[in-house]
Amino acid sequence: MCDFTGQLAGAGATKWLAAFGADVIRVEDPVRQGGWDILRAMPPYVDDRRGVDFGGGFNNHNTEKRGITLNLRTERGKELLAEIVKRSDVVSENFAAGVMERFGFGYEQLKALNPEVIYVSNCGFGHTGPYARYKTWGPIVQALSGLTFTSGLPELPPAGWGYSYMDHTGGYVMAIAILLALVHRERTGEGQWVDLACTEAGLTLNGPALLDYTVNGRPTRRPGEPNSNRSSSPAMAPHGIYPARGDDDWVAIACRNDEDWRALGAVMGGAWASAAAYATLAGRLADQDQLDATLSAWTRTRDKFEVAEALQDAGVPAAAVQKPAERIDQDPNTAAWGLWPSVVHSKMGEVRVDGLPVHFSRTDWKIRRGGPCVGEHTDEVLRELLGASDDELARLREEGVL
Repeated sequence: MCDFTGQLAGAGATKWLAAFGADVIRVEDPVRQGGWDILRAMPPYVDDRRGVDFGGGFNNHNTEKRGITLNLRTERGKELLAEIVKRSDVVSENFAAGVMERFGFGYEQLKALNPEVIYVSNCGFGHTGPYARYKTWGPIVQALSGLTFTSGLPELPPAGWGYSYMDHTGGYVMAIAILLALVHRERTGEGQWVDLACTEAGLTLNGPALLDYTVNGRPTRRPGEPNSNRSSSPAMAPHGIYPARGDDDWVAIACRNDEDWRALGAVMGGAWASAAAYATLAGRLADQDQLDATLSAWTRTRDKFEVAEALQDAGVPAAAVQKPAERIDQDPNTAAWGLWPSVVHSKMGEVRVDGLPVHFSRTDWKIRRGGPCVGEHTDEVLRELLGASDDELARLREEGVL
């Protein structure tokens, strides 16, 4: 893979493919180091060292990849890239629309070099339609996709879904799109251009709201909606996040039906838990505020993990609301799944990164190598793919090509 992706929306996609064995070769500018992928020099950091090779987020999103530098402002740099494209299965990027064309490597040029190449572009609005020229960023994608409008507490302005929410989604969709294009080429021998718009990917997360409008004609944000953590479709009660003992500790409980309610009542004990008024869903929905208040009084004096374990043992869906340290360092299920593997970075040393939430019995993923430093594998890749000699590499550096 000849990879121009940066940040999370693009680099997060190619991370998946690299973890499963793809040879992902990042191409970066030797002049504006970290100018495109700003995560290269951004926190979190492992120590006091700073610079384009010490960004924790970049390392996390680029594990198992190789990195080279090519100055595409030079004719020789373009010639070298053309040779790499000829040997590539996939060219991937998430620049704004039109950037690759300005480099001289739009789809038509790529196809002329390699008729079977798969070109995958990922930007906020895609390369067609009236918004194609617009610039965007994570929260802007959320806004246009409709997600922002469905967020926040009742009667308050939309709150958004977190800064990089759509970057994750766009990356996942991009990874799937690359695999589908590879399947098509395996069957037909045909390459193609896969154009992805993150705003359209965001629409896929609006399912209930879109259905409510298309089927029922109701607006997305009705008075009183969203209604905290309660479940209105299907209706459940109690259903929410409840306070637990400790500083900002909480526990999630979902009582799906009357059977769950009886099991919940058996764990809690007390006359109110067996009250006839709460024996049916209709009764619990009619008194949800008081029900939540009483349940909160019970959970508030107890450890969140103990509450969750007791309810799960009784068959009631429940979980502690976990903080990062709890999820990463203390959760036995996280450890069993290997979700935080250690990698070796050439400058940062051994650090932990995100693993992948899936395991294959025969062809599992591997994440052991940290993200590449700027140009770390330039000599290695040019020797391996293009047969470059030491003298040629030295000359290319003198000429400002590498």
